Amino acid sequence: MTVESKGSTSVWMKTAQLPRYSSLQENLEADVCVIGGGIAGLTTAYLLACEGKSVVLVEAMQIGAGETARTTAHFFPPDNRYCAIERAFGVEKARLLADSFARATALVEAIAQTEDIACEFERLDGYLFALTSDGYPDLDKELAAARRAGVDVTKLVRVPELGFDTGPCLRFAHQAQFHPLKYLAGLAEAVERYGGRIYTHTRALSVERSQDRQMVTTRGGQIHAAAVVVATNTPFNNRVVMHTKQAAYRTYVLGLRVPKDSVPRILLWDNGAPYYYVRVETPDQDADHDVLIVGGADHKVGQDTHPEHRYDEIETWVRERYPMAGAVEYRWSGEVMEPADGLAYLGRNPLDDPNVYVITGDSGNGMTHCTAGAMLVTDLIMGRNNPWAELYDPARHVVHGFSEFFKEQANALSQYGDWLKAGELESVQAIAPGQGAVVSEGGKKLAIYRDPEGELHVLSAACTHLGCMVSWNSAEKSWDCPCHGSRFDVDGEVLHGPAVEPLEEMVLSGRPDRPAAGIGTPISRQAPRQ
Repeated sequence: MTVESKGSTSVWMKTAQLPRYSSLQENLEADVCVIGGGIAGLTTAYLLACEGKSVVLVEAMQIGAGETARTTAHFFPPDNRYCAIERAFGVEKARLLADSFARATALVEAIAQTEDIACEFERLDGYLFALTSDGYPDLDKELAAARRAGVDVTKLVRVPELGFDTGPCLRFAHQAQFHPLKYLAGLAEAVERYGGRIYTHTRALSVERSQDRQMVTTRGGQIHAAAVVVATNTPFNNRVVMHTKQAAYRTYVLGLRVPKDSVPRILLWDNGAPYYYVRVETPDQDADHDVLIVGGADHKVGQDTHPEHRYDEIETWVRERYPMAGAVEYRWSGEVMEPADGLAYLGRNPLDDPNVYVITGDSGNGMTHCTAGAMLVTDLIMGRNNPWAELYDPARHVVHGFSEFFKEQANALSQYGDWLKAGELESVQAIAPGQGAVVSEGGKKLAIYRDPEGELHVLSAACTHLGCMVSWNSAEKSWDCPCHGSRFDVDGEVLHGPAVEPLEEMVLSGRPDRPAAGIGTPISRQAPRQ
């Protein structure tokens, strides 16, 4: 089956078939329970199953329905640049990071070959260029730092074969791209072949220690395991600590039709703010065209109610540089967790039992970080030393990047001030069909969506994670939390953690065609959520 989408649809969702699995309806025992059916979770389950471990994987929606379906699926150097990593952590740790990126990319290539996964894995050169001459000195700093980290990188006068002059650029050799959902489909089938068990539409609600084991609780049953890996993009089991170390951003992508072979098959990105990243996808072997994929225009989750203009900004950038670009065929957005100090968090969960692990803080390198995280966590569970363990330790203190850490925490705390403000609209009547808004009623804030038929969907505006007030996202038709990145659909169901419980359903006391005057009243959910 193709991936069902609540919101925008990526090119990957339209061009892949994912296997179906049933929901969990019993209690199980396993060596390891993996939570999350994206690239992090499935890679971890695969590696552990290959080691002979009994593995149970649970996914809240369906395989590939999370952020892996919303990536641009490239493997290239770290978003935060080698020069910044070297400055913060030193040359040796920059070398370790470069090693983790190279080995993660090589592992994906090896798995695709070994398991015969037709996922369009392709080795390509990647190019970093400066949008303006002010950025040229930064290229020289990056060149020197990348070389000290052992990376194969050269400086050129411009990116070759492009129709526009980029000016000076850095070429990073032997990078890669692939089709992420075709890869996940193959991984899932391989996990089952090696004895792993997969359950979808099964949301993990808690992870607790039970005697000498870990207990993962879902609404359909419990999994008792020696170890648990939380691979859910952002961890739901850690209520506060990890969420002070990273911030949730939304990033936007366009897929435009271009004549076949009219754009070179390279990876391309710039050092602007905001920055843009580019790759090419061929939708199928018989297609008479390619899809030019361009992303960027990031912003904090829940802090742009009408982000459609970001697609317009990307399209303007594209058409100025790629005059052959035709119709926009795909528009989608995804959520990126930005770590405060520039490095992902991969390993043992802080303030928790040593047998609970997290893979998070993907930055703009989710496919690479998630694969490296699966490798690292597998080593830890198997009792092996891993050279990257200290580098990516989730328990590390934010020393480097402290100013960014402080700014993000101040931003998150300031969002709670929204409870003291008036609602976005004075009247429910003002909400147009297909739109939503937060309305004040009797001292309460209600998140109200009016569907195309005119029916109102009324919810509490309080995020079920830490009580921040959600904000409407008109592009994705969702309620997004501006504090820690949780997202909910128009019926309150969780789309993205760290929240695990849906928004509370409410009823309006007053008539919906008048200014709200009564008090919103909670109502009970009719059935258990899976």
